[in-house]
Amino acid sequence: MQTTITHRGTSYQCDLSKPLDISIPLREGIENVNCFYAPLVEVWPVVAGDFVGSTAQGGLLNFMNIKLNPHGNGTHTECVGHIAKDKYTINQCLKQFNFVARLISVYPQKQSNGDRVILKEQLEQLISPEELRSCEALIVRTLPNDELKLNQNYSGANPAYLHHEACAYIVENNIEHLLIDLPSVDREEDGGQLLSHKAFWKYPEAIRKNATISELIFVNNGIKDGLFLLNIQIASFELDVSPSKPVLYELRKQYNM
Repeated sequence: MQTTITHRGTSYQCDLSKPLDISIPLREGIENVNCFYAPLVEVWPVVAGDFVGSTAQGGLLNFMNIKLNPHGNGTHTECVGHIAKDKYTINQCLKQFNFVARLISVYPQKQSNGDRVILKEQLEQLISPEELRSCEALIVRTLPNDELKLNQNYSGANPAYLHHEACAYIVENNIEHLLIDLPSVDREEDGGQLLSHKAFWKYPEAIRKNATISELIFVNNGIKDGLFLLNIQIASFELDVSPSKPVLYELRKQYNM
């Protein structure tokens, strides 16, 4: 289904029948992605007297409980409530769901302490302020990129992260929504500094309550860097975070004949 998207004076063609899902499916058990030592996802049927909520166990229908940690078990979208002392919820902070987004790919740089970090100067080389300001969301795919990201256990592995100066560069150029295929924009163990989270949300000086970070996405190699329409789907949780399903649609600039 072809449609026209007009954003900041530029028109784009978009085919809504060709979605590109960049979320990681939530699976039960050890095959699921995991980080920060979160408990594994659990799914089990409701049992009440003779009722069993599982057709596999002889029940008439499936009626399941699920136990998960949104931050640690898969693709999720979070708001400033993740770090704020006051309560902010993703359901209250994320009020728009469609955004023009740019996808970039980057190799995190190895530092002298062994950390792998996405640096400000890398972003400056990959995407100009003008390109950033032409969109509302930035999607960062780290390289190398393979399907191990779909069930990786990152706990204790000191995965790559985004330098807080890189986050500040993104914010300075009006990006409201940041999506990344890492467990966190911050170092796994940083002594509680949370420098990148704070830089992105300008916390606590000038809180950007409508801005969001989505982590643990997966962008397969068949999706090329470029401009997309992004749709962020969440559950209406009154929490700082929700499991999410970001979906992309390729945008092509429309030229007037």
